[in-house]
Amino acid sequence: MAERDDAGSTKGEPATLATDMYPRKILEYMEGFLISKTVFTSCELGVFDVLLAAERPLSAEEISQVVGASLDGMQRLLAACTGLQLLKTHQDQGQVFYSNTEQSRVFLTRSSPLSLYQSIQYSSRTIYLCWHYLTDAVREGRNQYEKAFGVSSKDLFEALYRSDEEMVKFMHLMNSIWNICGKDVVTAFDLTPFKVICDLGGCSGALAKQCTLAYPECSVTLFDLPKVVRVSREHFVSEANQRISFQEGDFFKDSLPVADLYFLARILHDWTDERCIELLCRIYKACKPGGAVLLVESLLNEDGSGPLTAQLYSLNMLVQTEGRERTGAQYAALLAASGFTNIQQRLTGKIYDAVMGHKEKSNKDK
Repeated sequence: MAERDDAGSTKGEPATLATDMYPRKILEYMEGFLISKTVFTSCELGVFDVLLAAERPLSAEEISQVVGASLDGMQRLLAACTGLQLLKTHQDQGQVFYSNTEQSRVFLTRSSPLSLYQSIQYSSRTIYLCWHYLTDAVREGRNQYEKAFGVSSKDLFEALYRSDEEMVKFMHLMNSIWNICGKDVVTAFDLTPFKVICDLGGCSGALAKQCTLAYPECSVTLFDLPKVVRVSREHFVSEANQRISFQEGDFFKDSLPVADLYFLARILHDWTDERCIELLCRIYKACKPGGAVLLVESLLNEDGSGPLTAQLYSLNMLVQTEGRERTGAQYAALLAASGFTNIQQRLTGKIYDAVMGHKEKSNKDK
């Protein structure tokens, strides 16, 4: 008689269930990085830009000549982009020609106002390298800048902004994110009552622009490190936008502007709970009575079930920062511990959501 194991199958024979299974999802996950690198490489070579400029479908030979790539390599890359539905194919006399899909034209060409090109470059050249050390990050419980780039992460933003080039890349990343997602988060709550707004860690000013577009009567002060403010003035916010002003400083050390409302957009997820409360207490002290703080973050479900994007972002925070993604209740607890009340959250249905906490009005204002 054949010996059987605890699972009920005969040793040396595959279990019936196993023979009927095909690990489709696992195989997709194993090879997910192939998709990312295909997108990264296509953008880096300028494939989508070449097709946009041509204003007609092009052959693989034409594209390879323009970007300076091998014909064989380009044929394979274009085929993969077609499979990913980033390109369309056209047949003419037995030859294949390629053109951008609408999504590629809008989001993957450099000249588009909604371009993700810079975000993709940052993912390819910075985040992707950090994730090479994800195993180490999980084992050690800390970010991996020293291994990935040879720089100390004792000062988080000294590591993030380790060169002017790296800082500008990060600012372009934030700019592209808020060009796409900014309107949703600044309109998640009605911010009409708040006329004087301060965007702490406002980076490129893209969220400040979205705010002034949605609320014509408000003014926004962009508060950030001196070198960030300098680049934002020079490259991102034009002097024509007179409702956006600047103040240089470190929000953990320097005096904060007095305001009705403070934005913290993708800020608290960089930091530990202790540092978050430290910053929120400073904001509470500076905030006008009756004012508020608006947190913009990728919220985790309270039951831990997702969303997958936020769960992966939390791993990225481990690899890159001192912080983590949190649930709405966890952010509410941080706000309450810092003195804020009447805490509410709004889900946008997209990547980023909003949580608002209020500072009570003074007795004379009630």
